[in-house]
Amino acid sequence: MAVVVIANPKGGVGKSTLATNVAGYFASQGHAVMLGDADRQQSSRLWLGLRPVAARAIATWEVNAEQIVKPPKGTTHVVLDTPGGLRGHRFNEIMKLADKVIVPLQPSVFDIFATRAFLDELADHRRAGRMQVGIVGMRVDSRTIAADKLREFVEGLGLPVLGYVRDTQNYIHLAARGLTLFDVAPGRVEKDLAQWQGICKWLD
Repeated sequence: MAVVVIANPKGGVGKSTLATNVAGYFASQGHAVMLGDADRQQSSRLWLGLRPVAARAIATWEVNAEQIVKPPKGTTHVVLDTPGGLRGHRFNEIMKLADKVIVPLQPSVFDIFATRAFLDELADHRRAGRMQVGIVGMRVDSRTIAADKLREFVEGLGLPVLGYVRDTQNYIHLAARGLTLFDVAPGRVEKDLAQWQGICKWLD
């Protein structure tokens, strides 16, 4: 069973957007997918409640708000959306389950500094086991100085940058209907799917 954790201690960086679309990608590949939400806001769980019956199935992983348990058998791929402020015992508990961790990061100096210590913690876990870690730049406008600063930062981390996701209303409109990029005609979201190629390759 593959367990992909979406994590960043800072709130509002796009964790739920990534988590739902990763789950949508796995479902589009015919996998038996579960999506868990360890965040008290329960954004991913809310999204699952909006998902149309006709869409590819993504099951709910019932995650206790205080304790993370192993996902049930019969599932091939699990995605876990985590809360901001993830630290200490809870951080260690979640990372023990993770095969892969995706860290969403926005091109903001505040986000970069808030995430640095977290990435150092992840590096310790990565060295201790088989867990893989990748970075995804969120809401990135490649023409800005902020985007250049983000690239400079991630290039010095020794971690793969899986892709840069643009700031677009497509994610918002699809999320409101319980859908992902992988649930609609490719021509409608062509630019966005192109940005996901590296992420999908890494997930596979």
